[in-house]
Amino acid sequence: MSTVISPVEGAESTRSTHVGAVVSVLALGGIVMSLMQTLVVPIVPELPTLLHASASDTSWAITATLLAGAVVTPMVGRLGDMVGKRRMLLLSVCVLVVGSLVCALSSSLAPIVVGRALQGFGVGVVPLGISIMRDELPAEKLGSATAMMSASLGVGGALGLPAAALIAQNANWHVLFWTSAGLGVLVFALVLVFVPESRVRSGGRFDLIGGIGLSAGLISLLLAISKGADWGWISLPTDGLFTAAVGVLLLWGWWELRTAAPLVDLRTTANRQVLLTNLASVMVGFAMFAMSLVLPQLLQMPTATGYGLGQSMLVAGLCLAPSGLVMMAMAAGSARVTAACGPKISLIIGSVVIAAGYVLGVVFMDAAWQTIIVGCVVGGGIGFAFGAMPALIMSAVPVSETASANAVNSLMRSIGTSTSAAVVGVVLAHLTTRFGTHALPSQNGFRTAMLIGAAAAIAAALLTTFVPGRGDRTTVGMTSEP
Repeated sequence: MSTVISPVEGAESTRSTHVGAVVSVLALGGIVMSLMQTLVVPIVPELPTLLHASASDTSWAITATLLAGAVVTPMVGRLGDMVGKRRMLLLSVCVLVVGSLVCALSSSLAPIVVGRALQGFGVGVVPLGISIMRDELPAEKLGSATAMMSASLGVGGALGLPAAALIAQNANWHVLFWTSAGLGVLVFALVLVFVPESRVRSGGRFDLIGGIGLSAGLISLLLAISKGADWGWISLPTDGLFTAAVGVLLLWGWWELRTAAPLVDLRTTANRQVLLTNLASVMVGFAMFAMSLVLPQLLQMPTATGYGLGQSMLVAGLCLAPSGLVMMAMAAGSARVTAACGPKISLIIGSVVIAAGYVLGVVFMDAAWQTIIVGCVVGGGIGFAFGAMPALIMSAVPVSETASANAVNSLMRSIGTSTSAAVVGVVLAHLTTRFGTHALPSQNGFRTAMLIGAAAAIAAALLTTFVPGRGDRTTVGMTSEP
């Protein structure tokens, strides 16, 4: 039996808690989670030396976080709906802190990979935070709050890169993880003090078989995507994993449609509005990550190549930082457009702006200040698009499934970013120019990657045009059966 309370009733519980504090704490949690994901980027080239392992092996420090986050997010979302969203948010932050401490105290590969996998548990913070907002905030505050929470994914990444680079250049690399642990403890304490537990719970039993099936399918899929370039796209391990992913996910879907309490309600997920929003989210996630791959490399490429800008990692990170601030500002703008025209229009606008930013980048790549402008335009589009997604999802699902639905949407973005890393990585690895004894990505390689990012954003806009009506056929926060 589901226990459903309308947002208006749920908001009564926050009368003694300042709404601004709740929003700020939850958004900070999203930013810290995103910071965690970019934490090791400045030291990736040095990891083989630091950990006394090969570059292929140390890449698991990145892959482990990706896999753990993808697997855990749908489960944490479902458990949040069942037993309490604040409780699961606190658990996610706690595991993130433990993972950070494991990494901070380690200097070899195995514990670092374990710690990074534990850090991946923090990915559930954003969908859980959005769901808490739906349950607890007054209707007039909900749109801007959820837009801010959703955009925190991009904001943390943009601001985290220069911060991590600064720490890595001026302190022992373990300080990166001590910093992550400290920020996690801060978020944990603030959530305890300021964020109330939602009374909206669905109850029921956890679908263990569904959880195992989804985990196996996602691990096979994302491992094939992330490691395909290293293993070979037509190699036996890659093709075997893709085949396993298709088979396992089909069996998982069959089970979910027949079990009484599924991990993911596929009938709700197949709702036209939810399905198209999730597909558009894959494309936006792809487009967002393309910027993270292209602009830093372009900025750090030697000027002797004729197109590289010769900047340090720190300066490259600082050039990308303004895009994070623009994301935050545009998330608020997205909420205003959503209130006036519907989230469908906001997502289309955001996607078109992202595409325009990449097209601008094709010709606007001769100076560091030009990359700042390109990053800000793309970042503004991402803020607009990310701000609209929660409204589209929540206006089409019952209140009792809010966390689960938002978790699946976050998963779709992760699949987009993983695919982007693979596709753009292949493009930059194959379109190269010789520089001394090294092969570096060519100018045409960077341009091709940006055009691919633009194409993904246009695909997101086209998918969104098929969302029914304005994309808000039910009121966000009200109980509805799609």
